[in-house]
Amino acid sequence: MAINLLDDSLSVDVYYDQDDCEYEDNICISILEDCPDEEKIFRVGQTNLYLTREQARQLGQALLAAAEESCHSLDKGQG
Repeated sequence: MAINLLDDSLSVDVYYDQDDCEYEDNICISILEDCPDEEKIFRVGQTNLYLTREQARQLGQALLAAAEESCHSLDKGQG
């Protein structure tokens, strides 16, 4: 499942790469940019970053923790 960011110019897809099942780092974060070169964050149109199971779990936990902190921060600002 791809997640579209930055007005749909950046697509992030996370998946288990079965072709790399013999490697420990077989979870892929694939980042695809579809925008003019002068607007690109990365040098190439597609970048793949491979993680181990533990790294993927740590990244997931860090994202969830940041999302929770953001929710609590917004709740405090509204009160």
